[in-house]
Amino acid sequence: MNDAQAQLRKLYRDYTGADAVRTDVITGSGSSRSYCRLYDAQGHSLIGVTGRDVEENEAFIYLASHFAEQQLPVPKVVAVADNRQTYLQTDLGTCSLYDALATGRQRGGQYSPDEVRLLGDTMRLLPRVQAEGAEGLDWTRCYPQPVFNDEGMMFDLNYFKYCLLKLSGVEFNEVTLQAEFRQLIADLQAGDDPQGFMYRDFQARNIILSADGQPQLIDFQGGRRGPVYYDVASFLWQASAHYPDTLRRQMVDVYCEAAQRYRQMPDADTFWQRLQRYVFFRMLQVLGAYGFRGLHEHKAHFIKSLHPALRQALRTAQDSNAPYPYLRTLLQQLETTLPPMADAPSVGTHTEDQQPTLTVTIWSFSYKKGLPADSSGNGGGYVFDCRGSHNPGRYEQYKTLTGLDEPVIRFIEHDGEVPRFLENVYRLADAHVQRYIERGFTSLMFAFGCTGGQHRSVYCAQHLAEYLHHKYPIHIHLCHREQGISAEWHPQQ
Repeated sequence: MNDAQAQLRKLYRDYTGADAVRTDVITGSGSSRSYCRLYDAQGHSLIGVTGRDVEENEAFIYLASHFAEQQLPVPKVVAVADNRQTYLQTDLGTCSLYDALATGRQRGGQYSPDEVRLLGDTMRLLPRVQAEGAEGLDWTRCYPQPVFNDEGMMFDLNYFKYCLLKLSGVEFNEVTLQAEFRQLIADLQAGDDPQGFMYRDFQARNIILSADGQPQLIDFQGGRRGPVYYDVASFLWQASAHYPDTLRRQMVDVYCEAAQRYRQMPDADTFWQRLQRYVFFRMLQVLGAYGFRGLHEHKAHFIKSLHPALRQALRTAQDSNAPYPYLRTLLQQLETTLPPMADAPSVGTHTEDQQPTLTVTIWSFSYKKGLPADSSGNGGGYVFDCRGSHNPGRYEQYKTLTGLDEPVIRFIEHDGEVPRFLENVYRLADAHVQRYIERGFTSLMFAFGCTGGQHRSVYCAQHLAEYLHHKYPIHIHLCHREQGISAEWHPQQ
């Protein structure tokens, strides 16, 4: 068990008066924050959150309390550790809006009436959050800044420059690019746009459906004062959702009608035209995020998303008559420069009536305590020895941390030896997982061992699990044996 897990379990015990009988890691999330579910003997659960950035945690804790006072559907923070790096919040449920819309995505954007209803309910909630959430809010407690101003806008655009353009190898003129960045920011600030609480990351994965199907809000810690257009653009132009333009327009109409309750809104056509500039801006920020996660961190899911997102950005630039010719040229160059796998379907893509049958079990362990047991009865699989690489555990500042903690991750990735080792593992895993799927095999095991089963092996097991999860329609059982942490990852829809 790592230090963060131990802190959460102690906090849970202090709050409830009893030990958690089970702890399940919640996978996903592109941030450095980590989440888990802690269960009591009756099966009731709380969400445990670990975040190293205390200011970010304080922002969420404050906003959750403020939103609850406004009777918005948010989790309640019930306990906070003295170091303010871990806290417990109520569990809103396990079904996100993203999960509930899986069938529509599988059909390439053909959403059922029930799915459209869920989208409409969410779009009606958004103006309420933006207006009621802003009432009486102390903006100085927002993170990392109280208002989305020109500085924040330039930060997002530089994310596109440094995390995609520079990593892609595309040559560009920085002076010309910065001039168009400044022009885009000026255009966004030129209108007298309605302001409110800007959720910042308003997307289907951050909407949890209640038992009766009502949308509830999570992960709003990055919110601040800003234009209402931004969240509409963020939600309806989410790259993986494949919403057709007719559905987007329908949802914009739903939003505008609901927003009239809180403020005087422009007519739907005017709102739509103004919205397109924000969509273009948001697509550039998303491309920067995909570049960082894909080209820098080598996560296949984000690499695959780059080409669809590039096409969407180019289309948005055309539809909005965006007067940014240099940006459009660079987007076109990126589309022809980025690796072909960015546009390739996932290996093992399956149709709706095909069920994935392969379970991949991935272990981290300590050689001192022996090899993991194979419970499948099939035998086989791979055991990788990580002990030849530089060991973070030799340094005092890392002794209480694990390969899941940000300081250890930075140490390992800066050293570079383990990531290079993993590239070879990925190639071997690709060949076998693909072949096992083709032959209908049901189980495969990978295990990573090191001296204590704490740093290098944990890092490797976690990263292989993420890599395979984003690439193949398989079930993954991840177990960090010496840390007492396990997780089940189901096939992505």
